[in-house]
Amino acid sequence: MPARTLAARPGRWLWTCRAGFEAHLFEELEWAGAEPRLLGEALVESDAVSGPPPAFARAGYQVAVTLTATNPEAIADAAARAVLALPGRAPWAVQAFTPDTPRGNALAPVAEALESAVSARLPAERRIEDAQRAREAGALLVSLCVAPDEVTVVGAVHAREAVSLAAGGRRRMRRAGDAPSRAAMKLEEALDGLAFEPGRGDVCVDLGAAPGGWTQRLVSRGAKVVAVDPARLMPELTGNPRVKHVQESAFAYAPDEPADWLFCDMAWRPLEVAQLLAKWGRRGWAQHLVANIKLPMKDKNPLLLRVRHTLVQEGGWEGLTVRQLYHDRDEVTVTAHKMK
Repeated sequence: MPARTLAARPGRWLWTCRAGFEAHLFEELEWAGAEPRLLGEALVESDAVSGPPPAFARAGYQVAVTLTATNPEAIADAAARAVLALPGRAPWAVQAFTPDTPRGNALAPVAEALESAVSARLPAERRIEDAQRAREAGALLVSLCVAPDEVTVVGAVHAREAVSLAAGGRRRMRRAGDAPSRAAMKLEEALDGLAFEPGRGDVCVDLGAAPGGWTQRLVSRGAKVVAVDPARLMPELTGNPRVKHVQESAFAYAPDEPADWLFCDMAWRPLEVAQLLAKWGRRGWAQHLVANIKLPMKDKNPLLLRVRHTLVQEGGWEGLTVRQLYHDRDEVTVTAHKMK
């Protein structure tokens, strides 16, 4: 790790990640031939990446300029000039963030003030406040990364191509008061990134459902859920007419008819889970997939290559995404679909 945060180079890409996973992100980018460089905690720089974005990247932006001034007004002036100089006439959605580390989080007030100051210096008619609206409007997400050691990076990415619409990829979901665990927030974040999500009348299968965090959130959206797990569900779900509890192993279960959605968040060996999900894809038992894959302590990237191969080549799943979301820890979230 560099002793001080390094300046990102214009034209390259700045990637953010979960602290402690810099080496895994670096390795992914290196395998992609993108010549990565570690800038500091939770920050990696590289050339552009063709194909799917790195699994361990929370967000990525093409660097416009790195600022090292110390005066807040001078930084805001320079950042605004960099935004105005971006090519094209697309509107902007300006987001400031800090690396998700103790040193970075201490700079949150500075980042908030910079976002306001830069926005005030830009023409109001080209500003969009909401990132979702920015995606719909074909706008640019402009990032102001306020890093330790007086480094501020201005970057941008087309909202429709962004890895995440959240500033720095930090999509915080609120924990409902009745949610049994962090699992519910992982699901909400995964669904937040999809073009559409399960709704009223959809049939969902939740493999390894107990105690019921994901089932609970799906039912709250109006879906019908087949919860598969030998263990018991929380009491409020056992009497719910939209929940069918099948008390058997997820590996032994076979549905009576295809489901709309397959969900899985089992603390099990990752390749065995991938093979189970591949079976569902191969047999056409579900149209959409959202699952968590637990990661080993070592060799995370080699394992993810095998997981991708299993799901796509053996399972026939399409549109596969693999990402370590904000609420993920030693795991990644995969999404995919099957064409009818």
